[in-house]
Amino acid sequence: MRTLAEVTIKIKTANGAQLPIYMTPGAAGADVRANVSEDLTIAPGKRFAVPTGLFLEIPFGYEVQVRPRSGLSLKHGIMLPNSPGTIDSDYRGELHVIMLNLGDNDFVVKNGDRIAQLVVAKVHRADFAEHEELTETQRGKGGFGSTGV
Repeated sequence: MRTLAEVTIKIKTANGAQLPIYMTPGAAGADVRANVSEDLTIAPGKRFAVPTGLFLEIPFGYEVQVRPRSGLSLKHGIMLPNSPGTIDSDYRGELHVIMLNLGDNDFVVKNGDRIAQLVVAKVHRADFAEHEELTETQRGKGGFGSTGV
């Protein structure tokens, strides 16, 4: 399979966890799997931080974004409430995926289920500089919905 790898993410695994995997050559996100010792049921309206058994070492200047899997959202109403979640380069704890059930039925997470996808992104840090005046624009102070539906 062709690879576009520009950066290496070192991963320590626990409890037989599986490494993230790109399911197709053009996939931007690598699927990450649940690492649970027994089935986990998430009732409608409830959320749970699902363990993955993965500990990442992300190079300085990068982040890993945790994003939902579209099939879980469409078929079961499963969302990731802090999406995209950010894993910073200096975090060394276990990756957990916060799953929220917005569906009508209990959702059961089994060991090895694909629960989210990871996207690696370059980080650009900003210099936040206070100014008395800002440049005027056509939109101005128009907020939510101000440019149309």
